[in-house]
Amino acid sequence: MKEYDKKYSYMQNRELSWLRFNERVLDEADDISVPLYERLKFVSIFSSNLDEFFMIRVGSLTDMEKVASQSVDEKSGMTASQQLECIYDYAHELYGKKKRVYSEINMLLRSCGMMITSYDDLRKKARKYADEFFFNEVAPILSPQIIDGHHPFPHMLNKNIYICATLTRKNKTLLSLTPIPQDLPDVLVIPGKAASCVPIEQIMMAHMDKIFDSYQVVNAASVCITRNADVSPDDESFDFGDDFREIMKKTISRRRRMEPVRLECTPGLPQEAEEFLCRRLSISCEKVFHTDVPMKLSFVFAIEEELKKNLSQTLFYEELKQHSPAWCRTGIPVMKQVQKKDLLLAYPFESMDVFLRMLYEAANDPAVISIKITIYRLSSTARIVDYLCMAAENGKDVTTMIELRARFDEQNNIEWSRRLEDAGCTILFGFDEYKVHSKICLITRRERGKLRYITQVGTGNYNEKTAKQYTDLALITASPDIGRDAGAFFKNMAIGKLGGEYSGILAAPVFLKKTIIELIDRERLKGSAGLITIKINSITDIDIIKALRDASAAGARVRMIVRGISCLLPDVAGETENIEIVSIVGRYLEHSRIYCFGRGDDESIYISSADFMTRNTERRVELACPVRGEESRKKIHVILEACLHDTQKARRLCNDGSYIRISGAEHKDSQKCLSEWVASEDEGGDESDAAYGNRFGNWMSGLRARLNR
Repeated sequence: MKEYDKKYSYMQNRELSWLRFNERVLDEADDISVPLYERLKFVSIFSSNLDEFFMIRVGSLTDMEKVASQSVDEKSGMTASQQLECIYDYAHELYGKKKRVYSEINMLLRSCGMMITSYDDLRKKARKYADEFFFNEVAPILSPQIIDGHHPFPHMLNKNIYICATLTRKNKTLLSLTPIPQDLPDVLVIPGKAASCVPIEQIMMAHMDKIFDSYQVVNAASVCITRNADVSPDDESFDFGDDFREIMKKTISRRRRMEPVRLECTPGLPQEAEEFLCRRLSISCEKVFHTDVPMKLSFVFAIEEELKKNLSQTLFYEELKQHSPAWCRTGIPVMKQVQKKDLLLAYPFESMDVFLRMLYEAANDPAVISIKITIYRLSSTARIVDYLCMAAENGKDVTTMIELRARFDEQNNIEWSRRLEDAGCTILFGFDEYKVHSKICLITRRERGKLRYITQVGTGNYNEKTAKQYTDLALITASPDIGRDAGAFFKNMAIGKLGGEYSGILAAPVFLKKTIIELIDRERLKGSAGLITIKINSITDIDIIKALRDASAAGARVRMIVRGISCLLPDVAGETENIEIVSIVGRYLEHSRIYCFGRGDDESIYISSADFMTRNTERRVELACPVRGEESRKKIHVILEACLHDTQKARRLCNDGSYIRISGAEHKDSQKCLSEWVASEDEGGDESDAAYGNRFGNWMSGLRARLNR
């Protein structure tokens, strides 16, 4: 990639940082310690990530290139054109790496009894099965089209695969485009003991002579275009400055049929055909990507359970066994236990069932008078909705604030809101300009004439599926002041007041960022005695970046675990020499957000729904909650230390934006380590508080010993 003069030596361009992160995802596919089929899934994740990146980020830069060509990125000093040049160069490199990794995985899978293959490689019986599928299921719904004076070039849909064939008849040559119907599966799984599947485009290309039976088919290849997504400047994917958002608002009204930003094609497409497509699509040659990897790989998730019946289980991760926390005893109501001490759940190692159990208790507890909750994303089946409806039907005052603009989950959330409303819940839909991304639930009880609160605040969604896939934290506390803050928060949301100030919790878009910078400055003033430890998904907010730089320059130590985008560069001489940043990409998606400032009795710890991105700090409703319980704070420290001691899945970010492996005498996978130690504990049971305290202390000591070995 070319380098351009930076405005700040300790910052890097957001888009290039994201591409480097996505390459980290591809590195997991290239890791021989990962089970083979799971490696294939990482290739799929890499590909879908890149698709979305082109649609949204590249699409937005393409708009900016046209309407504000001299505007520059405030972190890297690059114009939109310069950013696009670097992006396309890097993306071509990544395509080459993806091809190599996929080919190696596919070859190894063949030796294990699974094939993702072409039609031509099928044996006679399997080919007959594919033929029957084509004639019975595919051919009747095809819409082939030739391109000539009477048949104009069609509008090609975003991310839809087309078969582009060269045809001849009576010494006349022309092109044809045949879209693959969207109702068809991406692959056809061939029945039998061997696990074989064929991409649908391979089957269609093999039957082009049947589709165009009055022509001679000279060649055929798959093509797919990626179009600029029609995204609002205030959408969650944007993290540009205000000037660019105003520019984008004007630009969106001018868009017509979203122009292409990428053309993918498989081997077999003649140069003349490629040039013709580029002219018709107004796309330049650097935006053309040649690939012989299937353009759609999401099928690897869809067919996994079917393949497990015929393939060795060693090709897959072992099934996750979630546990109830060792400190949460069975047979005793969760709410009763929370009244004695805070509970901190660590997903996915510990089960969301503890929170759901508490919600069920609340729905049926005569003392509970209300339940209030924010909802951003739910799974397709959600017990949480069942229990909220149950509570409403039992006469509780149930308020749910649902974000209808949760990208890709809009329709799902609409359906859930209708069901909740039908059950008698009060439904709030948030704000026009700000997404509600906070994760908070407040249960209010009346005991002996007094109001008591139980509050749950989390870093992740109330989603039973992702609670088994993402590392997240959920704090459940009976703290009166946190409960009063939560009550005030829901009241403010109901009346459209965004600027609420609270005694303990921090709320965006008004006070969270301001307070975070104040806490960073507090550590800056301590000089070398200052300590900041942060775990987030991404950091792009330039004000927070500058504050961290200043803290480092003053001698404070800054330790960061940043899974994805980091516009902040560590270890830059004279700027960020006291900042270290690691990224962890592993079996589970690192998703928890933790902010720690200070040491010992002077330490402030928060868990939050917010990353350090401008979209989170300024254009969303987010919450950060203080963690005060001694056991919860110790547990957070162990989680952070596990991540910082990881030498298996962690990579260290260098001052040039690249990542390097972390050396260590022993390979330590933080996720595996935490999972094993949670699993080693009993499920809890009746015991004295003293016995419980001893067992919890032993659990923590054992984990620390393992990490420091």
